Amino acid sequence: MSSTHRIQAPAKLNLSLRVLGRRDDGFHDIESLMVRLPKLADELEFSEAAKFSFSCDDPTVPGDEGNLVIKALRAYEAAAQTECRVAIHLKKSIPHGAGLGGGSSDAAATLLALDQLHDGKLGISRLIELAAGIGSDVPFFLGDAAVRVSGRGERLESVEPPPALPVLLLKPSFGVPTPEAYRHWLDSHEIPGIRYAPQIIDGLELVNDLERPVFAKHRFLAELKQWLLRREEVRAALLCGSGSTIFAVLHAGADAAQLARCARHELDPALWHWAGMSAGA
Repeated sequence: MSSTHRIQAPAKLNLSLRVLGRRDDGFHDIESLMVRLPKLADELEFSEAAKFSFSCDDPTVPGDEGNLVIKALRAYEAAAQTECRVAIHLKKSIPHGAGLGGGSSDAAATLLALDQLHDGKLGISRLIELAAGIGSDVPFFLGDAAVRVSGRGERLESVEPPPALPVLLLKPSFGVPTPEAYRHWLDSHEIPGIRYAPQIIDGLELVNDLERPVFAKHRFLAELKQWLLRREEVRAALLCGSGSTIFAVLHAGADAAQLARCARHELDPALWHWAGMSAGA
């Protein structure tokens, strides 16, 4: 490796997420329509080194063996039977614990980059197998931009991309651990006055079964969703994955920046926001 190798790791959006039941292996069977947010992406830099090291510009991201980038590297080393002597630096743009798949995307990008640096030794099919062992969302980032996901996330079916949607993402300062959301899925209850029913726009059904357990513990996220649904700029609003981000689908021409300013003024001055287009036809 004569120079730094860089790769982008985009965020994802669950336009729908149905939880079908708990599996014997402790995971849950799901059905989800997932698309990417190509303009919201982390960047990973790979540089030649005497031994492996990992660093990140976000101090809240763990740097131990539990980090999905490091898990991906270890999985690649075992499968390819080689030592990866690289220094990886992760530049974070996707918030940690946001339900946007940042860690999973970083892991997938790591697998892709390592295979590129090793002349395609494993190939995409083997990388997808490794990805499924790292995390349920990881295989998605190795496939097409729009995918229907099933099983625990390892079964991918490419679909015709839905229309590109203008979206606004709003996230409070706290995150929601994915295992926590799934752990309380079965025994959680709906909060009166909060909309959980599917929302139909452009032929798409927007629904998220994890809203029930996440909203039960984090009432602010339910209130944020309802606040968005009352705004005339908003066509639909939904929890992103397991949270803690809420995304709004906006009407054409809506001022996303102004809407974000209003949300910070009325709800939480520390809200993070991002606005852009989802991947689509």
